[in-house]
Amino acid sequence: QVQLMESGGGLVQPGGSLRLSCAASGSIFSGNVMGWYRQVPGKERELVAAMTSAGGLTYSDSVKGRFTISRDSAKNTVYLQMNSLKPEDTAVYYCHYRRVPAYLYQNHWGQGTQVTVSS
Repeated sequence: QVQLMESGGGLVQPGGSLRLSCAASGSIFSGNVMGWYRQVPGKERELVAAMTSAGGLTYSDSVKGRFTISRDSAKNTVYLQMNSLKPEDTAVYYCHYRRVPAYLYQNHWGQGTQVTVSS
């Protein structure tokens, strides 16, 4: 089993910054991908950013240049630095972990942390 513990959400004004953290524990394997998804009511969960254990990066077009994903492999922790936040970034953000190759393994999700961007 894999447990994902998120922290760092909250309320911020437009243009502000937040940093999300997610610590993974349990059955963690060296070949994996960790990242962040977000979801608003009535919409599907969407990828925000992901980073493989080999350093490969993926960002949603909507956050490129504003968000930065990073990892501390020794701590099995992934971070999401969110700058220049916009009201449309408001969502529940979920940490994600999956062992690779992905088609062999299941997704693991955190409980979600609310990010609200509002004046």
